[in-house]
Amino acid sequence: MDTLLFDNKGLSSVETDAFDATCQALKEEFKIEVPGYINFQLEQFEVLNHHQAVNIRDTFAIKNTCGDSYLLFVDMDTAHAPVKGRTSYYTEYQPWALAYLKRDFGRVFIRTETIIDKIREIIFPIELDFKEDKPFSDRYYVLTDDKHKAEQAITQEFRDAMMAIQETDFVVEIFEHTLIIGNRKPITPENTLYLADFVARLAELKC
Repeated sequence: MDTLLFDNKGLSSVETDAFDATCQALKEEFKIEVPGYINFQLEQFEVLNHHQAVNIRDTFAIKNTCGDSYLLFVDMDTAHAPVKGRTSYYTEYQPWALAYLKRDFGRVFIRTETIIDKIREIIFPIELDFKEDKPFSDRYYVLTDDKHKAEQAITQEFRDAMMAIQETDFVVEIFEHTLIIGNRKPITPENTLYLADFVARLAELKC
């Protein structure tokens, strides 16, 4: 297992195979490297805060002439508290991708669903529509805490990158200059490559 690009400690054989297939698919599609330690400050993202613990298991830098973006294998520790019985904990392994953005977006939350929970409505009190881009506004539900910043930052190029995503089951959260995107699904090539493709597209916008 020394040749593996990822940490296989604690993984089942099925999970190890899925991780390995995902790494191989990433290598085929992108130029990737394993960077040194980077503090991505994931605790600043509300979409991750409902878990008991969130730990980055592996990090892959997606190399681009305009700047790196990142693909993360993340451990999600979640508590399950039944009505009767003892609270149990379980770990899910999920792919998340991260990009650093040229513009300051403030705080923005984007997803394809039209129903948002009450907690996020408080954190992101302003729903944003783009009258000049009806297809984007019809597809995406955008919440922000700073309408002016978000309107200036969510450019046509950014919206085009969002519209290029073929999948529908994902969430995007932006905190100032940092964006994360994930789909809450297991780590497989199918669940991972489109996340990596999106952040690689965003890296090109920094040129």
